Formats: sequence, C-alpha cells, structure tokens
Amino acid sequence: MVIPPPVRPLPLVNFLKPYMLKMHFTNKFVHAQVMHSPTATVAFSASSQEKALRGGMESTRDVAAAAKIGKILGERLLMKGIPAVSINLNRDQRYHGKVKAVIDSIREAGVKLL
Repeated sequence: MVIPPPVRPLPLVNFLKPYMLKMHFTNKFVHAQVMHSPTATVAFSASSQEKALRGGMESTRDVAAAAKIGKILGERLLMKGIPAVSINLNRDQRYHGKVKAVIDSIREAGVKLL
C-alpha cells in the first residue's frame, strides 16, 4: 500500500500584501520605499537625497518635502502598474506631520492604501 505524501498548506507569503510602504526620516532627508515582501527586495523608492529632486526643493527635510516625495513615489508606482500598497509604520511613527504628508500624497496620486 502506497501512502501519498501529505498535502502542504499554502505558504503564508501568499496571504500577505505583496507591496509594503516603509518610511524613514532623518534630520536632513526624507526617504520612502516600497518593499516587495515575497522577495524581500526594494521595488521602488524615492528620497529627498536624489540629485534630480534636490534642485526643485526649498528644504529636504520638512513636511513639503515629504509630500513631494510621496507624490513622486505614487507616480512611480502607477507607471509600473502597482495599484495598491500596504503601510508599515514603526512604533514611533504616528499618522501626523511628515508621515501623514507622505501617505496622503501617495493616496492623492491614485494609489490605493491597504
């Protein structure tokens, strides 16, 4: 009698949201990136440290710079055909100030936030 192999459950990665938004703020710059969680790689990123963006910004660390970074990241996501992103906030990040500016500008660009 042959015993069939056990049926494996689907990997947990199949149930996670594939793209996650992560933000990092320093005293000088604003960074936002979208991670592809199944492969653990950075899919898209935008930063106020980029040379192309620094010329058009008055300051690279305030709320206006965070809003501009969010808008650029949202446009990059839509150009590549990614309609939705989940948000991953650290313990010390609250939905206020720069965090709110990035998230709202990504939402205004047309990306759905989960």
